Amino acid sequence: MARLVIVSNRVASPKERAAKAGGLAVALREALGQRGGLWFGWSGETQTDPPPPKVFRSGRVTYALQTLDPEDQRAHYAGYANGALWPLCHYRLGAISYRRADWLGYRRVSEHFARSLMPLLTPDDTVWVHDYHFIPLAAELRKLGFEGRIGYFHHIPWPTPEVFLTLPSHAALVQDLSHYDLVGLQTEHDVRALLTYISSEAHGWIAPGGVVGLRERRFRILSFPIGIDAAAFVHDAKASVGRDEERRLEASLAGRALAVGVDRLDYSKGLPNKFAAFGELLNAYPEHRSKVTMMQIAPVSREEVAEYRALRRELEELGGAINGEYAEFDWVPLRYLNKAFPRATLAAIYRNARLGLVTPLRDGMNLVAKEYVAAQNPKDPGVLVLSRFAGAADELTGALIVNPYDIEGMAEAFNVGLRMPLEERKERWRANMDKVETNTIHEWCENFIAELSRPVDQFTAGPESGWTPARG
Repeated sequence: MARLVIVSNRVASPKERAAKAGGLAVALREALGQRGGLWFGWSGETQTDPPPPKVFRSGRVTYALQTLDPEDQRAHYAGYANGALWPLCHYRLGAISYRRADWLGYRRVSEHFARSLMPLLTPDDTVWVHDYHFIPLAAELRKLGFEGRIGYFHHIPWPTPEVFLTLPSHAALVQDLSHYDLVGLQTEHDVRALLTYISSEAHGWIAPGGVVGLRERRFRILSFPIGIDAAAFVHDAKASVGRDEERRLEASLAGRALAVGVDRLDYSKGLPNKFAAFGELLNAYPEHRSKVTMMQIAPVSREEVAEYRALRRELEELGGAINGEYAEFDWVPLRYLNKAFPRATLAAIYRNARLGLVTPLRDGMNLVAKEYVAAQNPKDPGVLVLSRFAGAADELTGALIVNPYDIEGMAEAFNVGLRMPLEERKERWRANMDKVETNTIHEWCENFIAELSRPVDQFTAGPESGWTPARG
């Protein structure tokens, strides 16, 4: 079996606890822990003239952590990856900040990573690159002579061609993608968006089996919806019953229903809309006043970005306004927490929540939705309220699907979920849980690696074999 080499910006150290809900680092640690291999990524440190990566082993996993030049790191991470690609892929065109210097710094980091990684590779390694931080990495490894299998997985949404074309470097990024053997996206919607761009704008070829031809390159594009470690989350939820966290939570609720949201503090998560919808619930359905408490857990991220600081202030003002208008001396409607919690604590909160509120404006998948489902008590499950713009909506059809831009519509869904009879809750939960148990993090990992191991020439190749030529 070929050794698996994972490359990602964020590396979860073996001593780090899974303190955040979902997240790429937690998913990768669970995937790599099943089979062993090498995990290569940024050390979190910067230094002029950075040294070779620090390499150490823990259990079945070898870690290699690379320090970056301070200006390259800024241009790569805050500049291009999160200043341009993140808002682009989440359809926030007004938030895009594109500078050519950042684009060049973004590419320099992939070049630096390739030079540092290459001595650690063997010819038969399978390299799996994760997320938008390192799209050019395969092209840089090919320049250095690596001929092994390289796959890429894009964890966030892929934008439609009309949106993608607003990025000045769009053509170069897609050409970089062509140096992978397999490009994985979260949903079929994402796959269609990228294939449409390749066909109409890049003048590539599209064939059965996800095969794409672009200039001299042949590669595949497929969807791989990411899952969670369902069995582990079920275990944590069951283990929480009767423990201190659950007793404290139940005592604080005093018999009231709980609605919970767990999201990183990011403009893509639609948190102001969610707060507004909860306020509208209390306004339009006064019977729920003093009967339901909303808890929003939102760990702070990217505090150096002005828009994120503004978002935090906005939420504090919205939460204060809701509590100021509706709170009683023995009831606070909205609990807003800017901190992360261990997975075991989250499992206890999810299990006791009548509503799980996952309402992003745009999300690649959203593992919190799946964690909420896995944590439920099968005899008395809660109801998942899920944005249609989360990738998870394609799988979790038992959820109440909402449009996060429709505040009144979300409030109606909250009301429906709070009033839903037990039998319907069970039926909806079972439909969701079947998907969560079938498509786990382990199946996701194995499916991607299995497809990556298949050479593209196993499939139809070339216009003479029935390919559809690009139009326009």
